[in-house]
Order: sequence, then C-alpha cells, then structure tokens
Amino acid sequence: MSPELSFLLILLFRMAITAAFVVSASVITERSGPVIGALVATLPISAGPSYVFLALDHDAAFVAEGALASLPINAATIILTLTYSALAQRFSLWVSAGAAMAVWLVLATVIRQFQWTLLAGVIANIMTFAIAVPLMRPYMHVKKMPLIARRWYDIPLRAGLVAMLVATVVTTSGWVGPRISGIMALFPIVFTSLMLVLHPRIGGPPTAAAISNGAWGLMGFGLAVAVMHVAVLTFGSAVGLSLALATCIGWNLALWWNGRRKAVR
Repeated sequence: MSPELSFLLILLFRMAITAAFVVSASVITERSGPVIGALVATLPISAGPSYVFLALDHDAAFVAEGALASLPINAATIILTLTYSALAQRFSLWVSAGAAMAVWLVLATVIRQFQWTLLAGVIANIMTFAIAVPLMRPYMHVKKMPLIARRWYDIPLRAGLVAMLVATVVTTSGWVGPRISGIMALFPIVFTSLMLVLHPRIGGPPTAAAISNGAWGLMGFGLAVAVMHVAVLTFGSAVGLSLALATCIGWNLALWWNGRRKAVR
C-alpha cells in the first residue's frame, strides 16, 4: 500500500470515528431539552477527537502548546454564544449566526497575535464568564420548548462538519504549528451546527436558550483545557487527555446534579 493511500485511509477512519461520536451526541442532545442538551453539546465532541489525533501525530510539547492557544479561544466562544443569543431574539438565523461567527473570527485573529501564558488564559476566561454569563441569563429560559422534528440531513450535516474540521486540523497541523492547530481545534462547529439546524425549525429564542445554557458547560471546558496543558507536560499526552476528558465529564455531571437538586426543592 502506498504512503498516500495509507494516509487517506487513516484519515477517513479518523473522520468516521468522529462522525459516529457526533451522531450519538446529537441524538442525546435533541431528546434531552435545552439544559441537558447544552451540557452534552459542551462535551469535547469536536475538540476531543482533534486533540486525540494531534497526540497521535505529534509529541506532548506540541499538544501542550496547542492547549495553551485553545484556552483564550474558549473565552471567544463564550462571546459568540452571547452575541447569538442576544441577536436571535429579534433577527434571522443569518444575521444572528453570521454576526456571532464574525465576532468569533475577529477575536480569534486578535488572540492569535499574542503569546499566551496559562495564567493569562485562565484570567481571560474568568473575566469573560463574569461579564457574559449574567448578560445571558435572560435568554436561558423559554416558556415552552417547541418540539423538534428532525430532518434527514440534520445529523449528517453535523457529523460532516465536525469530521471536516478534524480532517483539517489533522492534515494541516504539521504545517501551521501547534498554536494555529489549537485555535482550529476549538472552532465552534457544534454550536454553529445547532444554530443552523434549530433556528429555522423552532425559532431564535428557543435556540438561544439551548445555546446560552452551554455557557455553564464551557466553564468546565475551559478548566479541562487548562488541566490538559499542565497534565500533558507532566504526565504525557495519554494521561493529559484522559484527565481533561474526566474534568469535562465531572464538571457537567456536577451541573446536572445541581440542576436536579434545585428542581426537587
């Protein structure tokens, strides 16, 4: 087998694994309501596979530096959710999602210009959450969540978008380096696909409820990225990625338990 064919088959296999993961997460998200759905959506559905495959192709230093670049990008994603949630109350999908993506791209471009430290990335996340989450509270709840009638292309669309993102990160990582790879790994493809699928179907405010509830999960995701950076340097890529995943899952389970406890009261 030629090296080119071997690379292509491995790439397609990686894309298929990612697509299968996205399909499973999408089904859970659609059946769980805006709060639980947002927690599932903020698990590392796209960034996780991207970093696993980066770890297979590069050393621990590459992965750790990529995580360092990803940390402030998580803060940019919070601003994306705030922008969309505010605009979706009155405007169309293309205005709301387009403006949100434009804001994210501008912030990512600015973030790229700086050499970030772990402390600076953590501070950027804390400040962003402190400002954005209170502003998103009015958008986190709707009187009644409309029923979602799934169309045949919904899940293939999401799976295809995430698979293409993973393919892009994997194939270009050696050329663009760890910093750009870390930024691309956190491209908000899951939130974007939710906007594209849900907004035309159920309207802006209910979609904004699903998106804005993701802010709580993104807090844990930022913590997981910080854990990954430190743990990869200390224990290696396998342990570091495992600890980051455990952080994400543990954080979201804690949020779920807290929500259940409040509901009982």
